[in-house]
Amino acid sequence: MTVLSQTALLHELEAVVEKNLDRHLSIAKEWFPHEYVPWSEGRTFDGPLGGEAWSPEDSTIPEVARTALIVNLLTEDNLPSYHHQIATLFGRDGAWGTWVHRWTAEEGRHGTAIRDYLTVTRAVDPVALERARMVHMSNGFHNAHDEEMLHSLAYVSFQELATRISHRNTGKVTGDPRCEALLARIAADENLHMVFYRNLLNAAFELAPSQAMRAVADVLADFQMPGNGIEGFARKSVAIALAGIYDLRQHRDDVVVPVLRQWDIFKVTGLDGDGEAAREQIAAHLDDLERAASRFEEKRDARRARQSARG
Repeated sequence: MTVLSQTALLHELEAVVEKNLDRHLSIAKEWFPHEYVPWSEGRTFDGPLGGEAWSPEDSTIPEVARTALIVNLLTEDNLPSYHHQIATLFGRDGAWGTWVHRWTAEEGRHGTAIRDYLTVTRAVDPVALERARMVHMSNGFHNAHDEEMLHSLAYVSFQELATRISHRNTGKVTGDPRCEALLARIAADENLHMVFYRNLLNAAFELAPSQAMRAVADVLADFQMPGNGIEGFARKSVAIALAGIYDLRQHRDDVVVPVLRQWDIFKVTGLDGDGEAAREQIAAHLDDLERAASRFEEKRDARRARQSARG
């Protein structure tokens, strides 16, 4: 079976990109970050302007919600790295280039809106947040699959949906309807981005089924969220999972399975030997995720029972 080069794939998918770009622009809704921020609550911080220093008592948002908000924001902050990655991979010309810049423009307002909300409501320590931003952005972002176009499409198909779920659930646990509305608005963007990338890879399954299947298998095998480079990310991820914001069960049942179902990967035809092996790998991975999710749920339930018993 002929293996298509990245140049050939980019060319063959150009029409699909154009069609889905038109679709995206027809349904994407204009919105303005400033409309979701309660500006009247803002107070000057300490420093050159002589305001009040931040204190944990300034906000009633639960600690785990603060943690999730910081992780979500720092993830959005790394947009320059993401833009560089996809612009290098997809190019800056034609429909691909138009999409790259449109995607970046839409993503750019997410970090702006979340930071404005956190600063105005004093939900987090602004000094610690800025220091974390400097460290995280200085490290940049590297996706293990950022040199292969189909691998990159597979990654963002899952990642955009995972980010959508994380934003939505973070908003719910804040207990602040304004924050929930903001993150729901951001999540709507992420969902449209997921659909765009998912549709492109679906077309790739028709062009190069074995290559697409291998890309999906490789990405799922070592999938990590783009915030994994954040300092203390492992600890923060555990807290986020324990709170039900984003855990293994959601990753399997609400992200991986729905996307795979859209591609109908277990009915894809025309696979070569490696394509079939990749599909078997995906099936085995789903089983592994099920076992891991069940173990995590058991441990979380036992932990909650112990906490309840202690009153």
